[in-house]
Amino acid sequence: MLPGNMMDRPLTVPSILDFAAEIHGDARVISARVEGDVHRYSYKDAHKRVSRLAHALRALGIGDGDRVATLAWNGYRHFELYYAISGIGAVCHTINPRLFEDQILYIVHHAEDRVLFLETSFLPLVEKLADRLPPDLRFVVMCAAGDLPETGLNVLAYEDLLAGQPDTIIWPDLDERQASGLCYTSGTTGNPKGVLYSHRSTLIHTMGLLAVGQSIGLSPERSLLPVVPLFHVNAWGLPFAAPLVGTDFVLPGTRLDGPGLFAFMDQEKVNTSWGVPTVWFGLLAEMRKHGRKPNGFDCVLIGGSAAPKPMIEEFERDFGVTVVHGWGMSEMSPVGSVGVFYARQRALPEEERMHLKTAQGRRMFGVEFKIADGEGTRLPHDGVAFGELHVRGPAIMSAYFNDEAATDGAFDDEGWLKTGDVARIDPNGFLFLVDRTKDVIKSGGEWISSIDLESAALAHPDVAECAVIAVPHPKWVERPLLITVLEDGSRLTAGEMQDFLGGKVAKWWLPDDVVFVDELPHTATGKLSKMTLREKFRDYRLPGV
Repeated sequence: MLPGNMMDRPLTVPSILDFAAEIHGDARVISARVEGDVHRYSYKDAHKRVSRLAHALRALGIGDGDRVATLAWNGYRHFELYYAISGIGAVCHTINPRLFEDQILYIVHHAEDRVLFLETSFLPLVEKLADRLPPDLRFVVMCAAGDLPETGLNVLAYEDLLAGQPDTIIWPDLDERQASGLCYTSGTTGNPKGVLYSHRSTLIHTMGLLAVGQSIGLSPERSLLPVVPLFHVNAWGLPFAAPLVGTDFVLPGTRLDGPGLFAFMDQEKVNTSWGVPTVWFGLLAEMRKHGRKPNGFDCVLIGGSAAPKPMIEEFERDFGVTVVHGWGMSEMSPVGSVGVFYARQRALPEEERMHLKTAQGRRMFGVEFKIADGEGTRLPHDGVAFGELHVRGPAIMSAYFNDEAATDGAFDDEGWLKTGDVARIDPNGFLFLVDRTKDVIKSGGEWISSIDLESAALAHPDVAECAVIAVPHPKWVERPLLITVLEDGSRLTAGEMQDFLGGKVAKWWLPDDVVFVDELPHTATGKLSKMTLREKFRDYRLPGV
C-alpha cells in the first residue's frame, strides 16, 4: 500500500460548534422554554456558554469516557450539553423520559451515569426513583437558582454551575473513534439496548445528511424545527447538521401537540420540520382548522415509521408543503435513507410521483443496503423481490453497548446489521418498506403488508389513525384485523370500511374484521405499539371462526 501524504486530524464533535461560531456566528438557536418564554441566541453565544459548561463539567470531576445523562426536552440547554459533554471526552447519554420507570432505572445503572441533568418538569419523576438510582449519582436541574423548585434531592442549578466559568476553551485532543454519545432503544422486547456513537461516526453521519441538505431544509438562511426529540437518537442528527451548515435551529420545548406546534411554527416562521407521522396527524388537523399552513412552512421530513399516502397527499396538494420521506434506526446514527427528488422524479405524472413519495427514499452516503431471504441469500434490487433489509457503513453500530446477548444474532455472517424490516429496492435505488418482520401477516403461505393496508385505510376521510395486526385463523394461520380511530362525529361501520378497501387492495388482503377504538397505543418514541395491540387482541375471535 502507498499511503497518502495527508494530515491525520481527528473528526470530532466540538469542531462543529467551533466552525458554526466562526462562520455562521449570527445564525440562531430559538427555544421555547419550560419556564414559558422564548429564548434566543446565536451560535457564537452558544459557543461561549458551551465553553463554560465544559469547564463546569471538569470541575465536577467528569473526564474521559464518563457517562453524563440528560432528561430534557428540546431546548437550548440540552443543545449545550450535547457539545460540552462530548467535547471534553465524556459521553452524552440522552434518556427518553417516556420509557417505563423500570426501563429508566435499568438504563441509568447499565450506563453507569455519573451526573444526571434534568428539566424542572422531570423532578417529580426523579424524586420518585431516587431511592433506586445509584447512590453517587449527582443531579443538576436545568434552570436558574431562582427557578429551582423545592425538592428533597441534593441538586445543583444549571446556571449556577456555569457562573464564573471561562467562556473560551481549548478542546482536548480527542481520538475520533472514542465514544461521544449513548442512546438506548425503546426496548419493546427485553431490556433497552445501548448504541454507543463515536465522534467519527457522528461526523460522517452529519456529512451524509449535508450531501442532500438543500432538499431537506439544511441550508443557511432557513430555519428548521425538530419535533423529533433530542432525547432520542441525537434528534436524527440535527443538533450537528444545523449548526454546521448555519441553519437557524428552532426548538419547541414541550409544545408538541397540534395547536402548540402550529402556533410556535407560525410565530417563528419555521421553514422545515422533522418528526414522526403521529405528530403530523395533529398538526394537519390544526392546519385544516385554520385553513392554512404555518407562516413560512414549506418542507416536512417524515420518518420513524412509514408515512401514509393520504398524509403525503394532503401536505403537498392541499397545503403546498413538500414531503421528504426518510428511514433509519437508532443503530444507524440514525438516518439511512431520504426521499429527495431531483428533476427526473419531479417531472413524473402526479400519481407516479405520489407513489414514489411513499418510498423511504434512497440510501444516504455512507450507508449500504442489501435484502436477503430467510436463508440469507442476497436478492436483486429489481423492485419486485423483497426480504429482510441489511445495512452496513461507518456510522452503523458494530455491537450493542456492554450487551453480548443482544449483539448475538444482530448481524449476518458477512457482518451486515439485520434491521428487522422487510423491504424491496427498485432499480433506481428507492427503498420500499413492506413491513417489520414481526408485523407482516402470513396468511395461507402469502405475506400481507400491514403498512400498505394501513395506508389504504387512512385514505378514508373518516379515519384519523389505524393499525393492522395479525390474529390467529384456523385455516389461514393469520388474518388481518384493522383497528381504527375515527374522526370526531363519524359513524363509519365495519362493513362500509371493508367496502371502501375493496377497490384498493387485493381481495385476499381485506381485513376479516374492523374494530373501532378511542385511541391507539404508542411507544416511547411516538410509533404505533403493535406489540401492545397484539397482546390486547391475542384472544380475539374473528367473525365466523
